[in-house]
Amino acid sequence: MIARTINQPILEAATQMPVVSLTGPRQSGKTTLVQSVFSDYKYVSLEDPVTRLFAIEDAKGFLESYGHHLIIDEVQYAPKLFSYIQLYVDEKRENGLFILTGSQHFLLLEKITQSLAGRVAIFHLLPFSLDEIKKFPEQAINLEQLIFKGSYPRLYDQGTLPKVFHPAYIQTYLERDVRQISNIGDLTSFQAFMKLCASSTGQLLNMNRMATDLGVSMPTVKRWLSVLEASFIIFLLPPYFRNFRKRIVKSKKLYFLDTGLACFLLNIKSPDQITFHYAKGALFENWVICELLKLQYNRGNQPELYFWQDKTGHELDVLMDINGQLKAMEIKSAKTLRADFFQNFTYFQKVSNIPREDCFLLYGGTENQVRQSGQVVSWDKLSELFSEGS
Repeated sequence: MIARTINQPILEAATQMPVVSLTGPRQSGKTTLVQSVFSDYKYVSLEDPVTRLFAIEDAKGFLESYGHHLIIDEVQYAPKLFSYIQLYVDEKRENGLFILTGSQHFLLLEKITQSLAGRVAIFHLLPFSLDEIKKFPEQAINLEQLIFKGSYPRLYDQGTLPKVFHPAYIQTYLERDVRQISNIGDLTSFQAFMKLCASSTGQLLNMNRMATDLGVSMPTVKRWLSVLEASFIIFLLPPYFRNFRKRIVKSKKLYFLDTGLACFLLNIKSPDQITFHYAKGALFENWVICELLKLQYNRGNQPELYFWQDKTGHELDVLMDINGQLKAMEIKSAKTLRADFFQNFTYFQKVSNIPREDCFLLYGGTENQVRQSGQVVSWDKLSELFSEGS
């Protein structure tokens, strides 16, 4: 087992707040992390039907039985617990009393907002970042392999093959989380929807077209997107529209929170296939977006990531608001630099007055350079762009 980057921020939060919450997709390593970091705490999982029934039917008795300094895994299954945890922490007035985990983002955050606001530090754990993958001895770091394999811990610490892991993950997800979150009956149509989302990676979200392609209603598409978001399968990147001209695009862009799952849904069967695949650029862009999210989440920050696009065709792949300072990034999968890669920077700098030192071209090659329009950064140096305090 490797130490996760997020460990220290979580430990510090437990000395400052009575409750710490950790959400993230299934099998991202939440349980392993909290049991390691809080090794002297009692542990209980609401995945167990008997334990879950106890927590649901007698929340007060459940907490009295287990006491504090307790890890409660998949806590969203017993919503009544939150009110009793609130009463408990208000009475004890101590920090680090409870560690809560959950794999259903919106369901958990809704309960926290209602009952534990001001009493809980909230963290999100995604699968391994590139820096965490590099900690594994003799792990070959190849861009196409990283995109194809994805970042789920089991693929690295247990050596599970992608062709075994990804279909099993999707099948388990469909049969458990999808039905639990939204009681979706037609899982075949929902899986077709997931494949359509994979083919739309990095594109503006067009729910009308999705509904037409699938033969379902717009409300159904909207509900299914919410299910994928709630369970950390996809991430919708919002547009930046605070400044820089009024005529801008306001639709969100769709990305997967793991490129390995996206590749599986696209029927990509090997890393070599990515090199010539029509979605190569979108998958690389998706991988970079995931790394940027992990970079901030692992420091305990809430990422402020956006894209920018106006209605005349000018666009930037990523805008990042870091401590009130805007950073701009273009993402290119090519391994060789071309002059036209910098065109969007040139226009954006005119309308935004953003300095060139805050403009980054991240690409699939290995050179790191300073150009007139901005900094050129190799894909494997992404985490070195921003300081630890960012």
